[in-house]
Amino acid sequence: MKTEDEKAFFNYTRLHRGLYDEECRIEKKDTWYRKSLPPGLKLSITLRHLACGDNYPSLSYNFRVAPNTISLIINEVCDAIKAEFAAEVIQCPTTTEEWTAIAEQFEKRWQFPHCCGALDGKHVAVTCPWNTCSEYRNYKGFFSIVLMALVDADYKFLWIDVGSDGSSNDASIYNESELKEGLESPNNIFNLPEEKSLPGDDVPVPYYIVGDNAFGINKSLMNPFLIRNMEHHDRIFNYRLSRARRVVENAFGILAHKFRVLLRTMNQRPGTCRKIITTCVILHNLIRLRYPATHNNMMDLEEQNLNVIPGAWRNDKVLLDVYHERARNTGTQEGRQIIRYLGHYFTSKAGSVPWQDKMIL
Repeated sequence: MKTEDEKAFFNYTRLHRGLYDEECRIEKKDTWYRKSLPPGLKLSITLRHLACGDNYPSLSYNFRVAPNTISLIINEVCDAIKAEFAAEVIQCPTTTEEWTAIAEQFEKRWQFPHCCGALDGKHVAVTCPWNTCSEYRNYKGFFSIVLMALVDADYKFLWIDVGSDGSSNDASIYNESELKEGLESPNNIFNLPEEKSLPGDDVPVPYYIVGDNAFGINKSLMNPFLIRNMEHHDRIFNYRLSRARRVVENAFGILAHKFRVLLRTMNQRPGTCRKIITTCVILHNLIRLRYPATHNNMMDLEEQNLNVIPGAWRNDKVLLDVYHERARNTGTQEGRQIIRYLGHYFTSKAGSVPWQDKMIL
């Protein structure tokens, strides 16, 4: 397929030939008692498992490799891909210039200024790990581990947290993460840009990330107004925020649509599941960096009148949100003041966009 049918090869492995060849450079040396399997074979086995979630016995019939060997191969290849590419493609920004570039991208593409990323979490189904009782059982009644991620305006994952047990909620995972520690650090260890006035205004506003109501609102994280008793500027703010947050929903949707192992119930141990999920995210970012047009038919698009055309991933099974009502997090008064100000700014002459009023009718 690689030499004769490029389209079939891409559908089978989920990678372009150039990227596949680049990853084939990762190989293991022969030993005095056994020759290692060809790197192309090991990579193909792993990619096929990520692409469709086939179990090890099924893969063994396809590739004529024993299931126990396949279990070792998948761990080995996932470790190799992480070691080779993780630092290049998944790196949370740590300089003011990097954060500013992300914020400018959000403002240009989604008309939401000072936004440095969109945050969300999803469940990935797993079989119940041995001797864990209900630790991994989520509020929907199945066992899972959580993938939480911060996504930029171009659907790339900036930061991920993989492996929290399914009984956890968005708020508790975020509250214990290094992301929150960095964003809310008094010493600004992430080097977020200093507060700056929005275009056409003179009131300094901090830089922040956006999320849903599962996260507590504060100076560094904005979430929507509650639906009850909303005024016009509150509804405009929620619409503008939803456009910015759409990138994280699309990123998860594209990821699962491309690597369908995430939509199956994973039978491996939690440690192996974390490796597989991390590898899927790495490959997703590699494709976004090297072949950015690949996912265009999968993501949500907007018509000229700004109505949303649902992406192909929405016609498929999707990953389940982590949030549930009882997990609502607390917020700060400072954060509420900022979203109220943003709501008024988005309805002002300086901050409004021409189509926003018709979108909330």
